[in-house]
Parts: sequence; structure tokens; C-alpha cells
Amino acid sequence: MRIGSHLLKNRLIVAPMAGVTDRPFRQLCKKFGAGMAVSEMVTSNSLLYGSAKTARRANHEGEVDPISVQIAGADPRMMAEAARHNAERGAQIIDINMGCPAKKVCNVMAGSALLQDEALVARILDAVVAAVPEVPVTLKIRTGWDREHRNALNILGIAENAGVQALAIHGRTRACGYSGEAEYDTIRAVKAAARIPIIANGDITTPEKARHVLEHTGADAVMIGRAAQGRPWIFREIEHYLRTGEHLPEPEVAEIHRVLLDHLHDLYGFYGEVTGVRVARKHISWYTRGLVGSSAFRHAMNRLDSVAEQLAVVTDYFAQAARAGSRLRYEAGRENNSADDLLPASRLAA
Repeated sequence: MRIGSHLLKNRLIVAPMAGVTDRPFRQLCKKFGAGMAVSEMVTSNSLLYGSAKTARRANHEGEVDPISVQIAGADPRMMAEAARHNAERGAQIIDINMGCPAKKVCNVMAGSALLQDEALVARILDAVVAAVPEVPVTLKIRTGWDREHRNALNILGIAENAGVQALAIHGRTRACGYSGEAEYDTIRAVKAAARIPIIANGDITTPEKARHVLEHTGADAVMIGRAAQGRPWIFREIEHYLRTGEHLPEPEVAEIHRVLLDHLHDLYGFYGEVTGVRVARKHISWYTRGLVGSSAFRHAMNRLDSVAEQLAVVTDYFAQAARAGSRLRYEAGRENNSADDLLPASRLAA
């Protein structure tokens, strides 16, 4: 799959997720085989460019190409300025957020709220594409505002006319939020009409589901979000399955222990120790959800406030897991990537 001059190594993309797809997480997913990882949203409000949070979100030091940065907002001029600002700081692809269903985003007519105003969508896309002529622009949307107003096909036409070079579609409307099941028929219809690459997103949690969505929709790639939280090796698993039709065994305990420790040290270095410990809590919880004997561990871990304590309890837990077996063991009948576990954990760093 190609986006502008960037040829991706495969059809697997990390979805932008607020509070998750920071630089350490993007780098980790790329190491495990993701062809591209999109940053968490960067505001188009120039007044916030100097904030520590925005500066971190625009930090791409050492990141593997291509570097895709997602911007969000509702004002064409400010969005154009945000695109230029990020391109000057290393963004190689500018992605526009018109898919976020969060109330605080939609209440200011950004994110998926923009799907209600197709004329404004056109002005934003025209402004951003014109602002960064040397940088490819991509767009992420939902199927529509609600089930009675699925206008993804209309948005496709607007995007192609503006010069957008790829379109990612989450298989839910804004009104659906994350409830119910994603539907892929709309994505299939958009792909059938498209002249640009189409990326399918929503509920892609297993290698089998990835293959099903690719075959059903004809999409050029799949975008994986919540299923990668605490399981960045899912990209390795999916890539292997798509190539061979076979499943990889569960990873070895020792490997994931090393991966998690490296991830934690990256978080401490990226955020500083105080914030890094808080951010690390949700990642530790995600890494261990569904593992045998992890419930008590997660409960104890969430009360720890220092780097030394976090590293010690993580090492102790994985040492116990290794004594029980060389590979990760999940509780019977429990999905290790269950979305039900993700929302409470995502608030740990709030």
C-alpha cells in the first residue's frame, strides 16, 4: 500500500488513540510489524502549541518512517496552520480527524461532528491539502453521523476532489460511539467506488477478523486500535496469519517481560518519572489482562507511585508466570483483548 511517496511494508496500521499512541507505543507497534502508526490527536489551536502535552505529541525523535500525525479541529485556517506546523517538525503524512466520537471533541464541531457539514468538510480538506503540497494528507472518518445519515460515500467524493490520498473508515457512526458491532458493508461500498486507498477500522481483534475484513471489504489495509493495547505483538500475529494461514503460539513469558520493561523505561524517559508512572499503570494493566493470576497483581500495582516499585512488582509477576510455564497463559473462556477491560484501564492515567 502506498500513501504519497511512502510505500508501507504491509497492510497493518495502528489507529490513532488519544492517550495511547504516543511515540513509545508507536515505535513498539512498528517493531512488532505495523506498517504505519498514526499519532494521537494534535490540536489545531495554535495557542496550545507551546504546551508540554502538545510538544510531546509532536515529538518524533528516532521514530521509524513514515511519521503520520493526526490533527483535529473545525476551522479551515487553523487546520491548515496546524498541518504546516507539524510538517515543519517532521510529520511525513498529515491525517485529519473526522472520526472521534468523544463529546468534548464533537461539542466544538470537530471529530465526527464534522460529518454533519459536508461543505465545511470540503473547506477543511482543501485548506489542509493546499497548506502542505509536499506532504500527503489522509482522512479518518466514521460511516456517518447516525444510522439514518451514513454519508461516507459523499465524504469519499469530497476527499478525492480535495486531493486526499487515503481514507480510513471506522465501521460505526458517531452516534454508535463504541457500542454494538462494527459493520463493514459501508466500507465495502466506499472501496468499490474509491480511486484512493481505503483503510478498514473497527473491532479488528484477531488474525481471523483481519482476514475477514480485508476479504469482505476489499480494503487496502486494516487499522487496529484497542486490540493492540497491551498486545502490540498482534501485528506480528496478524501478518503471519495473513501470509501462512497459521497461528503463532502465544509469546514466551521472558520475551513479553523484556518488551514490557523496555516499554516502561521508554515511558519514564518520555514523560518523566512522575507522569511516566501514571501513564505506565494502564499499559501494565493492558499487558496482563486475562493472564492467569493477574487480577490481584493489577490491583496492587495500581497503588504504587514510584518507578522502583513498578519495576519490582512487574518483574516479580513475570517471574511467577515463568515458573508456571514458558509461554503466556490466559484464563479459560476469557478474551485477552476484550474491549470490556479497556475503558476502566484507560482512565488510570487521567
